[in-house]
Amino acid sequence: MDLITVEDFQRVEMRVGRIVRVEDFPQARKPSYRLLIDFGPHGVRRSSAAIRPFYTREELLGRQVVAVTNFPPRRIAGFESEVLVLGAVQDDGRVVLLRPDAEAELGARIA
Repeated sequence: MDLITVEDFQRVEMRVGRIVRVEDFPQARKPSYRLLIDFGPHGVRRSSAAIRPFYTREELLGRQVVAVTNFPPRRIAGFESEVLVLGAVQDDGRVVLLRPDAEAELGARIA
């Protein structure tokens, strides 16, 4: 495992957002959704998330998530993904999305 400094970690901007739209993304290689996520004062951003086997659209809509918001946009099957939604990858490959344990302000920075 490569070690990083506290300064390296502080450069990663992670914020709380709320999923406001969920669309199937059949063009992606892995079963995915296209998500629209509201970060409050930091705007609404798009993300591709390979989580379709693990969550239904209904489970995702309205859910708070934690995402990295300062990576450059990434083009995935013609879709521009602007943020990286974070999840814990289990031994069996299942992804468990990270979220605050209580309702948090949209756009709140993760420290």
